[in-house]
Amino acid sequence: MIRAYKFLLRPTVRQAQALSEMLRDHCSLYNGALQERRDAYRHVSKTSVKYGQQSAQLKEIRAFDPERQGRWSFSSQQATLRRLDKAFQAFFRRAKAGETPGYPRFRGVNWFDTVDFPKDGDGCRWDSTPHDPVTRVRFQGVGQVRVHQHRPVKGRVKTVGIKREGRKWYVILACDNVPAEPLPTTGAVTGIDMGVTHFLTTSEGAHVENPRHGKRNAEALANAQRALKAFPRRKRENRSARHRRAVEKVAGLHRKVRRQRLDHAHQVACALVRDYDRIAHEQLRIANMVRAPKPKPAPEAPGAFLPNGAASKAGLNRSILDAGWGVFLGVLAQKAESAARVLIPVDPRNTSRTCPKCGHVDGENRDGEKFQCTSCDHRDHADRVGAWNVALRAGLVLPDMA
Repeated sequence: MIRAYKFLLRPTVRQAQALSEMLRDHCSLYNGALQERRDAYRHVSKTSVKYGQQSAQLKEIRAFDPERQGRWSFSSQQATLRRLDKAFQAFFRRAKAGETPGYPRFRGVNWFDTVDFPKDGDGCRWDSTPHDPVTRVRFQGVGQVRVHQHRPVKGRVKTVGIKREGRKWYVILACDNVPAEPLPTTGAVTGIDMGVTHFLTTSEGAHVENPRHGKRNAEALANAQRALKAFPRRKRENRSARHRRAVEKVAGLHRKVRRQRLDHAHQVACALVRDYDRIAHEQLRIANMVRAPKPKPAPEAPGAFLPNGAASKAGLNRSILDAGWGVFLGVLAQKAESAARVLIPVDPRNTSRTCPKCGHVDGENRDGEKFQCTSCDHRDHADRVGAWNVALRAGLVLPDMA
């Protein structure tokens, strides 16, 4: 299996300064390569610049600017150019599919937070002091940086990345050949229904409450954003220390919510994987579910629009995104693979409108959280009915519904 490990770095003041300079110089390289592509396309010949051409120029760039570009790893600079190339590939792929993607944009220094080293030992070295009980990672141009390694690394380290989050630095290891750790079989199976009122419901009727981390932190975030809005708009070099602290406070609150959401996803996924051998879930298309409704032009009033429920849909979209279904399903898939559990995605259409007793499908069957079949009068919680139907569609054998 392929797994990623994320550890906190503890750099010295000089090392933190060198890491910041590394990000700044890689950002400059990224923006310069983007500008070259834009200029080439704007030329009358509409020339397209590829990754191979830009990578071939790195040797000359490093020789021309040895103080900024020449001090860093050649392979990490190639990885930055590949990052730009992937952005263009994604742009053209989405445009060809009929979508409306955003053109790759220039990155500000504060918006460029990662540098990748595509091979361990090429510009970086994980566990560079094996004789020392303190784990360290060596980066070219930075030195030996202490790592807070809170768990062992399994498998073979393939790539190493460095990431800045606020004032903290992290190292991210991508490892292959990670051995699986199968859990003892339990013989139990279940289906789960994702929701907003309840985060999820199992086919046995057990509910996991929705923590609503975003909603609980919404007031603090709104206050921080209002305080930031009070500062006049200025150029980056003219911004005060108070303005930078206000920016960091907003970013810190967003990071806090993201960590809380991820921690909750890990806890719930771990409990499911520990209790069940096979788990069926809805194959949700979250991007489509949170899409804003189309405007309805008023036929009798040019320039005016009819009510389309956008306000209420915005509230529902906010709740769906706050629940973090996509994060949870990704974590669940990783844990199921590691524990040798089976995860079965199924079509979610009409799962909470179909009677599990007689199979009758009707929108009138469900009224909020209440389910009452209009054909056989079967009654239950709507979320449990949805989870039960998910399990049935996955072919799981469940006990008789009480």
